[in-house]
Amino acid sequence: MERFDRIKVPSAYEMVAEAIEAEIVSGRLRPGDEIGTEAALVRQFGVNRSTVREGIRVLEQGGLVRREASRKLFVCEPRAGGLSTRISRALVLQDVTFRELFDTAMVLEVGSVEGAVVHADADMLAALEDNQERLEAAVNNPVVVAELDSEFHALLARACGNRVLEMAREPAALLFFPSTEMICRRVPEGAGRMAQAHRFIIDAVRARDLELSRTWMRRHLVDWRKGFVRAGREIDEPVERIFARYALSKSQS
Repeated sequence: MERFDRIKVPSAYEMVAEAIEAEIVSGRLRPGDEIGTEAALVRQFGVNRSTVREGIRVLEQGGLVRREASRKLFVCEPRAGGLSTRISRALVLQDVTFRELFDTAMVLEVGSVEGAVVHADADMLAALEDNQERLEAAVNNPVVVAELDSEFHALLARACGNRVLEMAREPAALLFFPSTEMICRRVPEGAGRMAQAHRFIIDAVRARDLELSRTWMRRHLVDWRKGFVRAGREIDEPVERIFARYALSKSQS
């Protein structure tokens, strides 16, 4: 019996990308700093130009590097959306289940509303009220309801004033949307109950009532889980399989 797997040696372009990324992540290279040109990197790394070009392409796709007209390369701030999408794909490939999404939401969404109670300003409260007004007007449209629910939770995360928490919740949040739309289509009262919960959460945040905001966020999330089960879904099945079957059923109806 073979005990060991083959050792995977990184490609040269991956090593180039990892070396530059390490400098950025460590803070030794900051947004706006010049990295140089491809020719300069070829000399420094001692590899051919195509290797450097491929490594830079990986960094550009990740939003870590931008190319100027002068051909010089500069560090830029990572695009949170791009990073979140990549992590979301990784979660799908790991066969994450709805139960795992729910447990994660209980931590991150409750944390978001706790922070919002402390830090939400007048502009953020106005944005939440605008979201609520649009949600109440769209309760019969599952796609719009799901979009506005996603926006509502993103606004709360932004209001909490913690960029780490805001970015940490985004990859899982991208997987919430299909489940919300599905629930609103399959559970007639789902959208109305969601709008009601959002109303109470906004009121609790406005009143700076920490305990009430926690209570209503937990109720909102438990309702989400109940709706998922009532829609005929198994919480321990990988979400991607559930969403794929749901998408197929929509296309055939």
